Amino acid sequence: MHVAAAKGNVALVQLLLDSGSPWNAVDAQGRTAGEYALEAGNGEVYELLLNAGIRAELILNCVARKHSAGVPNEQFLTQKLVYNEETKSLVDPEGHGIMMGWESPIMSKHAQIIVPQPGGDILNVGFGMGIIDRLIQERLPGTHTIVEAHPDVYAYMLKEGWDKKPGVRIVFGRWQDVLEELGQYDGIFFDTFGEFYEDLREFHEELPALLKKNGIYSFFNGLAGTNGFFHDVYCKIVDLEMRELGFTTEYIKEDIDVQDKVWDGINGKYFQLNYYNYPIIKWTEEEED
Repeated sequence: MHVAAAKGNVALVQLLLDSGSPWNAVDAQGRTAGEYALEAGNGEVYELLLNAGIRAELILNCVARKHSAGVPNEQFLTQKLVYNEETKSLVDPEGHGIMMGWESPIMSKHAQIIVPQPGGDILNVGFGMGIIDRLIQERLPGTHTIVEAHPDVYAYMLKEGWDKKPGVRIVFGRWQDVLEELGQYDGIFFDTFGEFYEDLREFHEELPALLKKNGIYSFFNGLAGTNGFFHDVYCKIVDLEMRELGFTTEYIKEDIDVQDKVWDGINGKYFQLNYYNYPIIKWTEEEED
């Protein structure tokens, strides 16, 4: 599959897929056939593999929904989290990065996306280190609601005085459990940890009740952030699923440079791409009307 993709042999790649060869297999270097196709400029093969991945993941996700049970991030919420000022990071007991300072430029643009002008009602799901919430505050929202589920993060928010900031309302709990306490918003941002794509999808299904008709929604796009091909697959899946809900999705691609040294002392790199796709999600014109 990898050789056929690198050489641009569309017929052979299609034959291999039809014969059951996995679209997402990796070689000894950890690379997919899609990556080889893209690197070689074989766009037709890349799209073929991309569409195969989308179809497969949509089917698997449907099966997963039927068999899902329990609280996916329950264990995470019981773990002790530590704010490390030296590494500018929030880490779990194993040293995995929950949120890191290198994300600040990304969060700055996200804040600009969901708060394009002063005023408006803004919702952020997932405080973390508070990077985007500080940036949202700088843009002078009318109201600023923050949903946070982890007790350590919630305690940090109170210590930092977020409960006393004008216009700020903290809702402590899993977003799934506090929906009745939320209203409608002009801008919404979603960035939780300890959950999976299925949980992001579940939040998207609640979006029609949460986003005002002229509102803007975005989320931290770390989807498959260690592999560009898988990342493209999930970006496309989000686009397709948001269309079904009545929304349009635009991605703004921007080059980023995350230096290796920022990962010193961190167990694992949760984002390894040299670019970032900012999702901008709005109601379709038909839905707005």
